[in-house]
Amino acid sequence: MSAKAIESGGGDATDPFRPESPSDEEDEPSQSSNQTSDGSPGKPPQGPPQGPDGSGSDPRDPPKDGGSSFSHKADLALEPNPSDHPRASTIFLSKSQTAVRQKKKSNHLNHVSPGQLTKKYNSCSTIFLDDSIVRQPNLRTTLKRMTLAIYYHIKNRDADRSLDIFDERLHPLTREKIPEEYFEHDPEHEFIYRFVHTLFSAALLTADCAVVTLVYLERLLTYAEIDICPTNWKRIVLGAILLASRLWDDDAVRDVEYSQILKDVTVEDMNEMERHVLELLHFNINVPFSVYAKYYFDLRSLAHDNNLNVLFTPLTKQRARNYEAISRLCDDEYKDVCRAAMRRSFSADHFIGIRRSNAILS
Repeated sequence: MSAKAIESGGGDATDPFRPESPSDEEDEPSQSSNQTSDGSPGKPPQGPPQGPDGSGSDPRDPPKDGGSSFSHKADLALEPNPSDHPRASTIFLSKSQTAVRQKKKSNHLNHVSPGQLTKKYNSCSTIFLDDSIVRQPNLRTTLKRMTLAIYYHIKNRDADRSLDIFDERLHPLTREKIPEEYFEHDPEHEFIYRFVHTLFSAALLTADCAVVTLVYLERLLTYAEIDICPTNWKRIVLGAILLASRLWDDDAVRDVEYSQILKDVTVEDMNEMERHVLELLHFNINVPFSVYAKYYFDLRSLAHDNNLNVLFTPLTKQRARNYEAISRLCDDEYKDVCRAAMRRSFSADHFIGIRRSNAILS
């Protein structure tokens, strides 16, 4: 993960617009109320202005009780996108919590034993850690967690909204005829993992690219207002991987090389899909490190809640030295990024003193 990439970092209720019908008991105002006893025009009637239907209010105006729906829509529009804001909760974690609670409740009611406890606890003399850190996650465990997040996205989707560019029935990834029953069932977690692991292994992608792939995937689902379902999950995941590998991997794999991995997919198809992904993202490819770190730790929480097997080993002196060296390297890179940002930015007070070179128009 390069420092440059880090820096670039309702219901079926009544329609609120439908006018209220006038009451049957309400009579038309008499003309005498507007006239004096001698027949001359008097003062205009007091009270609310009469609408075209005489109901006392203009039906073109939204009813007062519709304000709550307007405020609800405004609140939804103002909700921060988790792929853009570090404080917003990730979508995959909220989708998985319902299934985790149901599973725990079912195990409790059925008196299912949790099995052998494999969790190891730290002590004063021994610290147990896995081999994943934010800067250098473990590839296999990260892919397991990332594909589990995709599995919960598919399983707990709201609808089946999709776009033609991602529909595998219109743009198949293989020349073999796929039975229609394949698109009627949700894929299992292990099947999703094998598909993603094949791409990452063949393209030699890193684990941090998997985290960024999940960020782009959730941003795509939110921006485009679509759902990931059995008919489109492969192409959506492939499009997010293409974009993440191109922008976050220093040794990016070209689309030509991906076409060699997926032998039945043409380069033109992948280029078109990648172009659509960028347009649907409004070309917002910025992933701040705070958002990356949030997704990384939420993936760890997802693995813990679903009892994914992670190997914990005691922290040795050599591992501690390696972690310290990685931390020092990250700190130096962060300082270099900050210095570069300070050189590029100036305050408004010193804006006049900036000297610019003459532009050359050709």
